[in-house]
Amino acid sequence: MDSTGLKPKMVEATDSIPRHVAIIMDGNGRWAQERGLPRFAGHKAGVEAVRSVVEQCVRLKIEVLTLFAFSSENWRRPAKEVNLLMDLFMLALNREVKRLKRNNVRLCIIGDHGRFAAKLQAKILEAQETTAECNGLTLQIAANYGGRWDLTQAARNIARQVADGRLEPDSITEDTLSDNLSTHGLPDPDLFIRTGGEQRLSNFLLWQSAYAELYLTNVLWPDFSPAVFDQALSDFAGRQRRFGRTTEQLNQSSRNLKDD
Repeated sequence: MDSTGLKPKMVEATDSIPRHVAIIMDGNGRWAQERGLPRFAGHKAGVEAVRSVVEQCVRLKIEVLTLFAFSSENWRRPAKEVNLLMDLFMLALNREVKRLKRNNVRLCIIGDHGRFAAKLQAKILEAQETTAECNGLTLQIAANYGGRWDLTQAARNIARQVADGRLEPDSITEDTLSDNLSTHGLPDPDLFIRTGGEQRLSNFLLWQSAYAELYLTNVLWPDFSPAVFDQALSDFAGRQRRFGRTTEQLNQSSRNLKDD
């Protein structure tokens, strides 16, 4: 039994496991305030939850984990909190990269890095290069990221290709747009988790999550334990993903596979 009152189920890799899990890590500030602590204490506690989820994804052989760490709208927060978050980001990169490499985890930081301090930009580049050859879990950290930004920069890239004569407008497809997003080359999220009780997408992976299964929980991010993650994975395993088809079509397809 953990602090959320849940007993770990220990989901195994033989169950129906999503290829790509995306998480909005919400509730750090409220977790701290409930304990009479400054908001930043919640962000520090949230780093421990990140480590736990990454380890679980490695164990279950999940291919991609994308975590929403800092949105393009989060710059509106008080300057002191933003500065502390940037310091924590730098500290986490310094402390965690060697651990990620040992566990064969490739780190990618998606988002607009241009607004970060030059020192942080250099550290991001170094961290990505250090883990570039890892071929286990791909850990994407969305920092200064927004789904609308992602779509806008993809549209600009496509417009340049058309202007340069490398692409015909009539040949633009959904795949063309996907190939120009920051997540290009990776599967779209199968499971989209949001902690903290809110029920909105908050501008996160808007295009990519078109067919993601949503799992919304009141658990605050620092309390997102392995047991809570297992509960989300078990819920996902019990869902039927139809992608526009009927249940009867899926059942027939399953029967055909068995007959083959």
